[in-house]
Amino acid sequence: MASLLLDTSDRLLVVALAEGGSILDKVVEEAWQRQSELLVPRIHELLERNGVSMKEIESVVCSKGPGSYTGVRVALTVAKVMAFDLSIPLHLVSSLEVLREPGRTSLCLMNARAGRSYLGAYSPSGENLIPDRIVQNAEIEGIRESLGNPSLCGDLSYLGIEGHRADIPTNLLLALREDTLEKEVLSAKPVYLKETYLR
Repeated sequence: MASLLLDTSDRLLVVALAEGGSILDKVVEEAWQRQSELLVPRIHELLERNGVSMKEIESVVCSKGPGSYTGVRVALTVAKVMAFDLSIPLHLVSSLEVLREPGRTSLCLMNARAGRSYLGAYSPSGENLIPDRIVQNAEIEGIRESLGNPSLCGDLSYLGIEGHRADIPTNLLLALREDTLEKEVLSAKPVYLKETYLR
């Protein structure tokens, strides 16, 4: 039995197949504003390539945001439909958490546009040190200093920084745990953060 791992929250499209705690196969490709047309075909290609039928999927792990408004919804919608249709568990994880560098304190960042970033911080073991939020880019350095010497994670080219490029499929697999299990599959909602910031 296998787990399907999905992330379309930012510029990359990530589809992976895992079994027995290991990644069997994956697709990671640049797909900005093309996630909706590529996600389902990539899932079918991955399953076919590995001789796995849809009915053999025993769980789905998906990022829930923050991130691109449309991107977050693409993977989450597919994950919800699959989990409901197949009656399998759905695990949802922060799009920032899947950017972390396991084994190091990680400050995970994603471009929120207009001089702002989505930000979350995680301990070496994955404990959430700073709940996901949206901050002005000018605040990032002070937060970084408060954490000591964290790994800066994510595609940080928008800040002129070279960030740690995470193994997103592996981090999605690490999120296959009890605290990420969605109790009500059809009620699962994306996390955007912008509404909170603008209040």
